[in-house]
Amino acid sequence: MPLLRFDLIEGRSDAELKSLLDAAHRAMLAVFKVPERDRYQIVHEHKPSRMIVKDTGLNIPRTDKVVFLQVTSRPRGAEAKQTFYRLLTEELERSCGIASSDVMVSIIENTDEDWSFGLGRAQFLTGDL
Repeated sequence: MPLLRFDLIEGRSDAELKSLLDAAHRAMLAVFKVPERDRYQIVHEHKPSRMIVKDTGLNIPRTDKVVFLQVTSRPRGAEAKQTFYRLLTEELERSCGIASSDVMVSIIENTDEDWSFGLGRAQFLTGDL
């Protein structure tokens, strides 16, 4: 159920995008224990001039491989979130060659009533999920 929205600088191949999405899904499965088919990922590609990702004064170097990931999800604990950040960057480094300094994540929490997976129903509330 987490919805993952990736903002990237354009130029990656379909194979590179697949590796990136697969790596993020592996991290999601491992940490948040979602079902295998619980996969909702959207990629937005931007011209380099349309995406600015600085470092908030932390001196974090960024390259054109930068990945901004916004996760919309049910509430997760602080420990799970920190584990997800770490595992995600490890997966992206290992599978895609993306440095941890090029990965920025924001998690937005919502509740069961905020989700409908189709058919005009709130499946978490109806008991379908």
